[in-house]
This record gives sequence, C-alpha cells and structure tokens, in this order.
Amino acid sequence: MPKMKTHKGTAKRIKITSTGKLTRERAFGNHMLSKKSKSRKRVIKSSATVTGTIAKNVKRALGI
Repeated sequence: MPKMKTHKGTAKRIKITSTGKLTRERAFGNHMLSKKSKSRKRVIKSSATVTGTIAKNVKRALGI
C-alpha cells in the first residue's frame, strides 16, 4: 500500500497544538463587520478547537 497523502486544503486551515488538539479559525470575520456587534467580532477573532467526530475525520485527512 502507498503512503496516505495529506489533504492540503485541511492542512492549511487546521493547526495541531503541542498537546495534540486541533485548532481552527472562525468564519465570518472578513467583511460587513459594521453590522456585527463588538462581542461577536471578539469571538470571531479567537480560534476554536475541533472536537468530536469531525476531529477524527480531520486527523484522518491530515494523516495523524
């Protein structure tokens, strides 16, 4: 069997922390920011962790 290839689209979007968790950036932070509240924009700026079944699928895509 050949080696599994890393899914490059996933690799560009998701980073692995030193403890092995997966972090991602949040959506909706690029344009039309005037209508969004300050608290909503603050939440959008922070990164989020990938959990559950999606994390399992992402790890498979990254070859972890």
